[in-house]
Amino acid sequence: MKAIVQDAYGPPDVLELRDVPIPSPGDGEVLVRVRAAGVDAGVVHLTTGLPYLLRLAGFGLRAPKVPVRGMDGAGVVEAVGPGVTRFRPGEEVFGVCQGSFAEYALARQDRLAAKPEALTFEQAAALPTSGLTALHGLRDRGRVREGQKVLVIGAGGGVGTFAVQLAGVFGARVAGLCGPGKADLVRSLGAADVFDHTRVDVADLPSRYDLILDIAGNRPLSRLRRALTPRGTLVLMGGEAGGRWTGGMGRQLRAALLSPFTRRRLTSLLSLPREEDLRLLAEIAGSGRVTPVVTGTFPLADAAEAVRRLAAGHASGKIVVTV
Repeated sequence: MKAIVQDAYGPPDVLELRDVPIPSPGDGEVLVRVRAAGVDAGVVHLTTGLPYLLRLAGFGLRAPKVPVRGMDGAGVVEAVGPGVTRFRPGEEVFGVCQGSFAEYALARQDRLAAKPEALTFEQAAALPTSGLTALHGLRDRGRVREGQKVLVIGAGGGVGTFAVQLAGVFGARVAGLCGPGKADLVRSLGAADVFDHTRVDVADLPSRYDLILDIAGNRPLSRLRRALTPRGTLVLMGGEAGGRWTGGMGRQLRAALLSPFTRRRLTSLLSLPREEDLRLLAEIAGSGRVTPVVTGTFPLADAAEAVRRLAAGHASGKIVVTV
């Protein structure tokens, strides 16, 4: 099969299209014939090997332990391993598939869900990691409630476009902070107020918010706290500052140390895929209450260019690789 493989960490140029054997499903695994694969920040970090803490966490010191890139996918079940009871060959699925930049990929059955008929394969492939991150940030870490005022920083990106829509599903009043040129998109997703981060600082916004999701940001905690209500919650979701060793994790550690000494909740997010949440996202997206925003597609042979575009920043919505 054709797959995107890397032998060492580096820029997107290290990603190469090669012929590799089709994997065989083991216990509890599903072999998916991939039709589309989502591109997200995790793919960028595994390509570059940065921050270095990621390598120490077990992903490989000098090169990725799993050489085929890609994390999210949508496609058709090709075969199932022993113990798989939820899926059969021929069914359309989406979810977290290790090595999804390939014609075939393996996934645990508890990390897949039936693809909603209303979604294309490209839309479904955009949903898993970014949609789950937004859901877990709002519901689990942010404890969002109906009627709250929620600010999404990075509202025009992959996670942000889901967060704006899901906050509306939860009944919140949503504001978005985004880059130039993304205001119309963010407003179309349901944000009542939209601000250009090049024109206004988060601490100077006209309102204070019960919940702030800071997606892959680098703003000082002191500025973010000023935008919260007296008992508001800040959820740090990734981060692109802090250097080559820790990345945004240093800011998350500072938030954890500071939170016990302030009335505001300062927390961070580690989002892990859960079957029940994939099914929930499928139901919400299948009913039209959330629409994956796919703004760019690349064929498998051009996967390196897809990763390069995301790594360059300023991308709107989701980028998807088609297979």
